[in-house]
Amino acid sequence: MRKNSIKNTRINMEVQRELSDIIRLEIKDPRIHPMTTVVSAQVTPDLKYCKAFISILGDEEAGKATIEGLKSAEGYIRRELARRVNLRNTPEIKFILDQSIEYGVNMSRLIDEVTKDIRE
Repeated sequence: MRKNSIKNTRINMEVQRELSDIIRLEIKDPRIHPMTTVVSAQVTPDLKYCKAFISILGDEEAGKATIEGLKSAEGYIRRELARRVNLRNTPEIKFILDQSIEYGVNMSRLIDEVTKDIRE
């Protein structure tokens, strides 16, 4: 199976949606920030591993605490994912803090400041 095949894209989207639901509705760990989003999930073609990119609306400390909470709940999350998504193998999940949304908001704010100075 090619890396960017339609089947792999469909699996990535399904895993992303289910991970988002599990994190948002099932996990009650106080370390996990309430504004946690699964930006994307990349499952390898052999379905053994998954990189889940997580975005947190908050400071850096909240991001680190959320990643720690997710790593400690990885067994539960993987079991729930296996129950919800019918795959040959349930992937081993690695949570990665994604700061691209925060970076984009910051860049947009900087551009707005520069254009405001030009207009004045």
